[in-house]
Amino acid sequence: MKPLLSVFIPAFIFLSGCREPAIRDTPAAVIASGQMPALADKNGKDLLMVFGSGDSIMFMHSSDNGLTFSIPLLADTLKNLVDYSMRGPQITATESGYSMIAADESGNIFSYVKVGQSEWKRTGRVNDADTVAKEGFLGLGGGGGNNLFAVWLDLRGDKQNKLYGARSTDGGKSWSQNMLVYASPDGAVCDCCKPSVLLKNDTVFVMFRNNLNGNRDLYLTRSDDGGDHFKQAEKLGLGSWKLNACPMDGGGLAIDSKGRLQTVWNRKGYIFSAEPGKAEAQIGEGRSCTLESVNGKNVYAWVEKGQVVVLKPDGIKTTYGKGALPILKSVGDKEILCVWQLDKKIYCYTRIFFNVHVK
Repeated sequence: MKPLLSVFIPAFIFLSGCREPAIRDTPAAVIASGQMPALADKNGKDLLMVFGSGDSIMFMHSSDNGLTFSIPLLADTLKNLVDYSMRGPQITATESGYSMIAADESGNIFSYVKVGQSEWKRTGRVNDADTVAKEGFLGLGGGGGNNLFAVWLDLRGDKQNKLYGARSTDGGKSWSQNMLVYASPDGAVCDCCKPSVLLKNDTVFVMFRNNLNGNRDLYLTRSDDGGDHFKQAEKLGLGSWKLNACPMDGGGLAIDSKGRLQTVWNRKGYIFSAEPGKAEAQIGEGRSCTLESVNGKNVYAWVEKGQVVVLKPDGIKTTYGKGALPILKSVGDKEILCVWQLDKKIYCYTRIFFNVHVK
């Protein structure tokens, strides 16, 4: 099915030779009605966005690095689709196309693939124990080729949420036996925070918010054999967040051009960045943070007092408007686009430039 029209996105924020104002005069574009968008790119050029709208999984394509998007098209209808409160379909690019996972409210996770111009095809169920992913928090990562790893909160066994995962070596057409990634010795990980997963060759990184000794801190675990065995999870940062509640905030994860792992997360309403094994650095205030590493530089986004803000490597923080749950995607070696949601509409601001010479 070919799109009949496209949506133009406000663009071109230049930083070379000038300083960007703190608030953009040009409004972001509403590109779709829906919520919980997720983005993937194919070879750093073509972009594919998936999102939820009721029980419908929708997708949009861009072949010009996000300057325009096709009209939304239906990928599939999943009864009682989980597409709210930081929960939604997840997507990644593969050697042969794209792979996507989505959960329903009964606690099952379904897999989809798209090859070339073909329609989306549902390939089966990811979880091998029935109705165990009732929270609906999912993560999906691709490591080049057709290697994928999915991670989710899982209730199997003792009815306590723990991290489980599964590997695919054929781009999402089939999935391995599920494997335990982490179980908290205190009973459960944080029940309402989304995990993140990244792959680099055969190394799988999983970041999650733990619930250990009454603290809701971010932890990182890794596997060097494609997910067969995970190492002991390590806490990120030096401080802790003693909290008898769920922050509902999972953080962001990226690998920079030097192969270093970069993280960003919220603690007590403050935004921190950190590399594993190093002290954290406070970069702002707010929640719902994410990051993208582009050409060796980190770009961050979060929500501060109901406004989406982006912090670039030169230290300039810019407000782009009201919104929630921003995501960033690189569209070049010095450009990113930012997508967020507000009142069941999806907004996009593309071509956010930054100075690649900042140290």
